[in-house]
Amino acid sequence: MPSGKTVKLILYEGLQFAALIVPIFVVMERFASLICDVRGRDLTAYWLVVSMSMAYVTSVALLVWVPLKYLILRRRPTALAYLILCTLPCFAILIASSKVKGLRLDHFTELPVSLVLVSLICVDIIERIRPCRLIGSCNTAYLYSSSSRRRSYSGPLGFLWRRDGRSEVFVDSFLFWLDTVEMVRVAGEPSVFYSAWVFPIYILAFMSTLRLAITPNSPLMSSAGFALQDLPFLILRVSLIVWFGYVTPLLYPLKNVLVSLTFIYFTFLSKLRICKRQSMF
Repeated sequence: MPSGKTVKLILYEGLQFAALIVPIFVVMERFASLICDVRGRDLTAYWLVVSMSMAYVTSVALLVWVPLKYLILRRRPTALAYLILCTLPCFAILIASSKVKGLRLDHFTELPVSLVLVSLICVDIIERIRPCRLIGSCNTAYLYSSSSRRRSYSGPLGFLWRRDGRSEVFVDSFLFWLDTVEMVRVAGEPSVFYSAWVFPIYILAFMSTLRLAITPNSPLMSSAGFALQDLPFLILRVSLIVWFGYVTPLLYPLKNVLVSLTFIYFTFLSKLRICKRQSMF
């Protein structure tokens, strides 16, 4: 009977491999259907695109993914490889789908985009929770900050004070990617999807996913969030609102403004000599 570590390893690797191949197959199948419709229900074009997707997945799995897992089973190289091998080509195919002649007859569905993002979040969650056990109590302090490791209240309602870092990882991961999810959602708006604005949206959305290659507790995460997400997202969202109107809720550009301003102030301005005077609050 396999040990618990072996079962956990097989489960994690199986989920990550599914997150790698399923979005590619779904996005390519939809793209193949679009090409088939444009060519007058030409099944040859459909099966050509499908066969190309199968060849791509097979080549990536045998030549890159499996050797990478075998040589170095570590957190960030796997995440970076996933971004390059899955997220990037999926975004590229989605952009190409918006420019296929005759696509306006097709009702844009959210499934491919949602599947790509859910798979990305799934990979992030697996990499964050990998040091922990799946059963029993959480056995690593990696998931908690130093100020949140106390779980020690007693009494009849003491169970209300209990917390587990493994469940919090799921919430943190979804919140971490919520801004990127909203940005990609804007690209699904018909007026935006059929315009040239779809290019900067998907490009900046992919740039923001590069934060996955940085460990969550790394000091670089704050700078990467400002440079790869909040500042470029703010500029793009303001431009989209000016051009298309309120295609995105004002909550998100306001969030980008506040995060950008607080990052600049606490990182740079608060270090100035004038801000270090004791007379200031």
